[in-house]
Amino acid sequence: MEPPPVVVTIAGSDSSAGAGIQADLKTFTYFRVFGQSVVTCIVAEVPGKVQKVQAVDVDTVRDQLILSLEYFPVSAIKTGMLYSKEIVGAVCDILEAIPTNKRPSLVVDPVMVASSGDRLLQTDALEIYLNRLFPLATVVTPNRDETAIIYGTRIESRAELEMIGPELVRRHGTAFLLKGGHWPGDLAVDYLATQAGILRLSEPFVSAKSTHGTGCTLSAALTAGLALGDDLQTAAHRAKAFISRAIAESMTWSGQHGAVSALKHW
Repeated sequence: MEPPPVVVTIAGSDSSAGAGIQADLKTFTYFRVFGQSVVTCIVAEVPGKVQKVQAVDVDTVRDQLILSLEYFPVSAIKTGMLYSKEIVGAVCDILEAIPTNKRPSLVVDPVMVASSGDRLLQTDALEIYLNRLFPLATVVTPNRDETAIIYGTRIESRAELEMIGPELVRRHGTAFLLKGGHWPGDLAVDYLATQAGILRLSEPFVSAKSTHGTGCTLSAALTAGLALGDDLQTAAHRAKAFISRAIAESMTWSGQHGAVSALKHW
């Protein structure tokens, strides 16, 4: 029996298991790829609240990634919460050393700000993100707030989001999957911007009980699709359908502090 493709997530550990590495590994399992993890931060959080972030020693981050790449035939890599310029730099050092024709597909989820408003990327890490990590990427998957940080101005509408897609591709030399699901309407629309133009990805809008982990889950599904041999457009369509279903079937519990919800990854 042929073993499945190997994928690696480089991200933070979410104690509530709705986002970060835990969400990524659940998603990888759904798509039947073998997921490995490089933990960058330990995050004490629940939907809507980040209590504490503890970065992992950069040498430990480096060792985790090197071992995966040396011992396994890694087909695709996803980056999530990298947090500091030291960690971003270490990841770039390793990926830049791989010959271009042997480098795994790279999905960069530029985790910068939590839905609660908490900063998840140190300010001085942004420059190295843009100048070294983005050029290595197959595709970058920012949400509305992250797109505004990358582009340098507020994004007020889906039409504006669609309009700036080609400019981001031109600036950074890579594809962008721009997430527009924050705006309510009959459809939740994302935009895949590539050198070939803009592709709209639409699914019925679902009024979400919780959006915790949606960005991580979408980018993990995209990573899995690329590892399975899908082209970028096909992988994006599959990822969009997967996250829409995960939101629609999300689960809710009653706890000490009220209702709390999570995506359904299976």
